Amino acid sequence: MTISRRSLLLGALALPAAAGAQQPQPVTAIDVLGRRVTLPRPASRIVLGQGRQLNALGFIHPDPISLLAGWGSDHKRQSSDAYERYRARFPAIDSIPLVGDGATVGGFSLEQAVALSPDLVVLSRSLAGARRGPGDLVERLEAAGIPVAVVDFYLKPLSDTVPSLRALGRLIGREDEAERFIAFYEQGLNRVNARLRGASHPAVFLHAHAGGFACCMSPGKGTFDDFITAAGGRNIAAAMLPGETGQISLETLINTDPDVYIATGGAHLAKNGGLVLGLGVGEQDAAASFARLLSDPGLAVLSAVRNSRAFGLWHLFNDTPMHVVAVERLAKWLHPERFADIEPAATLAEASRFSAIPLDGALWVAAGNAPAGK
Repeated sequence: MTISRRSLLLGALALPAAAGAQQPQPVTAIDVLGRRVTLPRPASRIVLGQGRQLNALGFIHPDPISLLAGWGSDHKRQSSDAYERYRARFPAIDSIPLVGDGATVGGFSLEQAVALSPDLVVLSRSLAGARRGPGDLVERLEAAGIPVAVVDFYLKPLSDTVPSLRALGRLIGREDEAERFIAFYEQGLNRVNARLRGASHPAVFLHAHAGGFACCMSPGKGTFDDFITAAGGRNIAAAMLPGETGQISLETLINTDPDVYIATGGAHLAKNGGLVLGLGVGEQDAAASFARLLSDPGLAVLSAVRNSRAFGLWHLFNDTPMHVVAVERLAKWLHPERFADIEPAATLAEASRFSAIPLDGALWVAAGNAPAGK
């Protein structure tokens, strides 16, 4: 056999092996409901039932927009500052089809989602519901031949974030990226926890969407309550509210007089004259809006305000793995002596290395002469 014929034969024999090596492999993950989800290949056409979960995808994929076949409209409505950052970097975001409002099961369009022929639908705990049996949204999507993964960063953030990131990473073929962010996330929480051993737990009131609505919306169990607890505080509203959120009267707040007052704000409150914080927000604008909020006669009488233990935090730290930065920021406010050498701004900069969009802007603010912390 000549050298040329031998080369051709060897090349022909190698083709099936090379082709086999390029075949996509099945991927399997366990979602937050303990369900095993298997795909024939990593997902590349995803429908996000809640658009805001783009913020998590953006920590483990450099172009999360390229994965989306459809999504809920809530991201643009609730995270306008993040949306504009994504739009600037990924203009295709404006052409993603909508499948509902992202808020309720009733607001999710099953027909539209199925028509988009996704290879994966990602639902939050609230959209998946309590798996009430035959006919629920998960079962209906699976009956249509569409795999479903349930992930969540909102209702039980400290227990659900890691398994949610791990599931997403495996299902989109970005397991290594997910594990690197998980390592950063767990290191941050463990550092806070280690420094809080033996610490007291000051009473904290968190005023959600401050200044934009009637006083005072606050978290009950879960969401920001988890952050306050992890930061070494005691959320006074948790004992007063039966659900995740609710209304606490100004009179009750004044009578309770917490040690620390935390307001949350965002770009969505600018039109209402509320606390403005967020991506791209200037520090002067944030400080001015916070001063205006604290000048309200009802809030001004609080000991926390008079003693410069009043602070403002970006509301959209919730429902994203970036809440690890919020926990550290809260811990330093509540226990400054234990976190004197910790700089939340440095942790935020480290988180930015993972992010598909810039994370700069005034994301927290402090009252009076209290240090906001960098």
